[in-house]
Amino acid sequence: MDISAIAIQGLSQADAQLQQAATAIAGAGSQSPDGSNLDTVDLATEMVALLSARTLFAVNLKTLSVASEIQKSAIDLKA
Repeated sequence: MDISAIAIQGLSQADAQLQQAATAIAGAGSQSPDGSNLDTVDLATEMVALLSARTLFAVNLKTLSVASEIQKSAIDLKA
């Protein structure tokens, strides 16, 4: 089990979640050429998704930091 790889995968998932929410928000209120509304977006849901992505980024970055500390400690123990 490679902790760093798991954290990097988590960062990738957080990025995908962020991009999906940002795309939905950016498309909110778009109108077609005839004036009809193309898409409606629940901004509360998308805001929760953005906050969730931010938390996922923070958690996975901390995991990378801890993995680095573990690796340094393991090297110190072998020395």
